[in-house]
Amino acid sequence: MKNNISNIFVLSLILTALGFIMDGDPKEPSMLMRFVEFFAMLVTVFLIFTLIYLIFNFIYRKIVH
Repeated sequence: MKNNISNIFVLSLILTALGFIMDGDPKEPSMLMRFVEFFAMLVTVFLIFTLIYLIFNFIYRKIVH
């Protein structure tokens, strides 16, 4: 399970970085605000993916076992 969560984190990090690079909005002049936006999006994507993984894992275990 720990390995799966770390894989989800890496996937979230890659998707967030790609999304941040591809974003066409004007960048904030403050470097602190850029980091805050990046990490907020990283946490959001990570939590969504983790929630989906845990729900499907729970349902799978209930159905199979």
